[in-house]
Amino acid sequence: MLAVMLAACGAGSPAPTTPLSSDGTQLRDAAGRIALLRGINARIGGVFDVDFTDGRIAVESVPPLAAADCQRMRALGFDLLRLPINWSAIEPAQGTFDEAYLARVDAAISCAADAGLLVLVDLHQDAYSKEIGEDGAPLWAIQPPPTTLLGGPLTDLGARRTSSQVTAAFTTFFDPTDAAGLQTAFEDMLAVVGARWADHPAVIGFELYNEPPVGDAEVTAFHLAAAARVRAVAPAKLVLFEPSAVRNLFDTAPLATAAFPTADSVYSPHIYTYVFDSDPARLQNLAPADLEGSVQHARAEADAWHTPLVITEYGIGPTYANADLWMGLEAQLHDQYLASDAFWLWKEESQGAWGVFEPAVGSDGAVTFTERPQVVAWVSRVHAARIAGDVVTNSYDWTTDALRLEVKRGSTGGTPHAIYVPERAATSFAIACDGVAVGAAREPATGLVSVACDGVTTVAP
Repeated sequence: MLAVMLAACGAGSPAPTTPLSSDGTQLRDAAGRIALLRGINARIGGVFDVDFTDGRIAVESVPPLAAADCQRMRALGFDLLRLPINWSAIEPAQGTFDEAYLARVDAAISCAADAGLLVLVDLHQDAYSKEIGEDGAPLWAIQPPPTTLLGGPLTDLGARRTSSQVTAAFTTFFDPTDAAGLQTAFEDMLAVVGARWADHPAVIGFELYNEPPVGDAEVTAFHLAAAARVRAVAPAKLVLFEPSAVRNLFDTAPLATAAFPTADSVYSPHIYTYVFDSDPARLQNLAPADLEGSVQHARAEADAWHTPLVITEYGIGPTYANADLWMGLEAQLHDQYLASDAFWLWKEESQGAWGVFEPAVGSDGAVTFTERPQVVAWVSRVHAARIAGDVVTNSYDWTTDALRLEVKRGSTGGTPHAIYVPERAATSFAIACDGVAVGAAREPATGLVSVACDGVTTVAP
């Protein structure tokens, strides 16, 4: 069935993409280097649509994004912002697109771009819609119409995800015949979104749909049509597609039998191994070998699609069992398998209050955020951001915060690597090329160090 659908869409001709492109296995920058993105997800007040105008309490409180946030993201080593936006705010009435909302998205993209971050525009949903779940589709796109509209505060997301209203809405939306016309409407909206940022120099592309909770055949059929619509209006951008959300539970997805037909597409699974497991003992007894399978499978799945691999969500709450071990191992594995990633998430004061910042509510009700040193240590680490030449090994040791990058000799053509060194090692780091110390300056605003090494580069904090 999958092979038939792929063949029907045709191979498509390659198109140049900016600012990153795909070689069918890796993302590449303008210099031809492998781009290993280290990104951050940020739900932004006024952009992540969870508010109502009919008196209902907002589903959750979402903090704003300021220039200082974007600058701090870059300083911590992030070079990508995954920006969730919502259909409900883009097109609140069918055929009517909210310019004021799109302008707020413009502002968030500009904030990131001004700080030197790339941006991935993510069409996000959780439990289908804020009207019956958390975020996603507008009220008019819920079929059958809901019998009960919900609001906040959100304390029952798990129950909402499996409710009859949400289940029925997903069934209608992903109906292969599209009898309700909702997939067509969604694609029309995607075309508006793609066209708006088709030429933005900081936008790398568009992620089609967050965590589709239906079967692989339905997800693939949807993605093939949606990717084609985006490619038609934004030929110079990447198109990212996720597997069924079932992969989040089983850490594997079926291997494709042919390349994804839309040029410059990117496979973008999420990895939360054991984090949401019904058996807490698995996380409590976590062993180093337990996490490799999901990342290894993700690389094999991307290879089967003939695409790069970008893990657009991964992470764990700071109070979870073995959180330090989980994050350290994931960092090692993402480097080893040359996977780009985006940590979940920047700031949050709802649900589990994950993120880089600890929220605190003052006596006046105002919320302040303080960086969590534990989480900063997880995400702000030595890594190869751009790699010249053909990689032999890219090995990070989370226990020592050291990096060993080996490329095939003679493959770099003199092009330097870009290595990120965190603030904590700014005055103490040491870099060597084939065992010989290299004097290299660290750029304070980005933490990047340029290293020309046609062999083995080692970085010690």
